[in-house]
Amino acid sequence: MEDREIVKLYLQKDEKAIQETKNKYENYCFSISYNILHDRQDVDEVLNDTYLATWNAIPPAHPENLSTFIGKITRRLSINKLRSNKALKRGGDEVALSFEELEDCIGDNSFNEQLQNQLLADTINQFLSEIKESDRKIFVCRYYYFDSIEDISKRFFYTKSKVKMSLKRTRDKLKEYLIMEGVMK
Repeated sequence: MEDREIVKLYLQKDEKAIQETKNKYENYCFSISYNILHDRQDVDEVLNDTYLATWNAIPPAHPENLSTFIGKITRRLSINKLRSNKALKRGGDEVALSFEELEDCIGDNSFNEQLQNQLLADTINQFLSEIKESDRKIFVCRYYYFDSIEDISKRFFYTKSKVKMSLKRTRDKLKEYLIMEGVMK
C-alpha cells in the first residue's frame, strides 16, 4: 500500500492503518530501534509504542513522508527507552559513544538538549547538504541510526580506519561550520 493511502487510513482513524504501517515499515523501524537498544524485547516494546504514537499523531499531523515520520518516532522512543534502561543500569554502548563523539564538536551542553534547538538542527542539516555524499552517508549512519563503525565499514565496503577518519574529519568540519555560522563559540 502506498504511503498516502496509509496516511489517509490514519486520518480516517481506520485501524487498518496500523497493520499496513507494520507490514510496510516493521523491518525499517526494527533496524533503527535495534541499533540503539540491542535488545529484542525492548525493540518489540518500542515498535508497539511507535504504532500507538503514530496513531495518536495522525491527525493532527499529516506527514508528507511517512517513512521519515515513523522513523523519527521510532528513534525518539528508542532513545527514551535507552535512557530509561541506563537509569536502571549503567554501561557503555554505541549510542553513548556516538553522543560523546559529537559533544566534542558541539559543546559542553548535552547533545540531546542542543539538538532540541531548531537552529542547531537546521545548521547541521545545511552542513550535511554541503559535504561529500559519502561523508554524509557515513555521518548519518553513525549519528542518526547509531550504526557501529564495523557495520558502516561493511555497508560501504570501507576499512574501519577509513570510516573512523571520515567521521573525525566530518566532526572537525562540523565544529568549524558551527562556529562560522555563530551557532557555537
